[in-house]
Amino acid sequence: MANHSQFGFQDASSPIMEELVEFHDHALMVALAICSLVLYLLLLMLMEKLSSNTVDAQEVELIWTILPAIVLVLLALPSLQILYMMDEIDEPDLTLKAIGHQWYWTYEYTDFKDLSFDSYMIPTPELPLGHFRLLEVDHRVVVPMESPIRIIVTADDVLHSWAVPTLGVKTDAIPGRLNQTSFITTRPGIFYGQCSEICGANHSFMPIVIESTPLNFFETWSSSLSS
Repeated sequence: MANHSQFGFQDASSPIMEELVEFHDHALMVALAICSLVLYLLLLMLMEKLSSNTVDAQEVELIWTILPAIVLVLLALPSLQILYMMDEIDEPDLTLKAIGHQWYWTYEYTDFKDLSFDSYMIPTPELPLGHFRLLEVDHRVVVPMESPIRIIVTADDVLHSWAVPTLGVKTDAIPGRLNQTSFITTRPGIFYGQCSEICGANHSFMPIVIESTPLNFFETWSSSLSS
């Protein structure tokens, strides 16, 4: 999760988030190169006297017409690749349904016969020692790591948004509509998220907690709940 005074992204815990962080760094390097070039040209124009080379230069006009097009291509290609990867859902090992309510989440493991639960934020007076305030819930979403997970998101009342930054996942929950996305956790751990759509007075009190575990732990957990 994020730390105090953190300027960058959270540590990536899924392949999609790793790609997003790399693209962010790539775009920043391109922006840095453009700003450096523009600053250099401005200083050069201020320090040098105007001449025929600076007033009328066909070669320079040709370069600064073609160069932005090349920059846009360098930004568009990896961006389109990531968009395709985020939209691709190929034979998931587990399907999870998240239903947004005011102000809690309901989760259904559709691959199991009877495995569903409500997930409420733990109030601060009841919070166990060492847990995070406003982020911990009474029932975590447990998923097997290194397995493709499909999540179907909807809402029961108003607009919500199911978002977990470290997984690179953010999907709107809309009443009467099913949206879906997928993710793969690359390591065991506990990942925190929150509703990212203003949904009423207690909008900031419906956190999301994903617990990524090895497959054998997930099987034990699911068997204990469904039995």
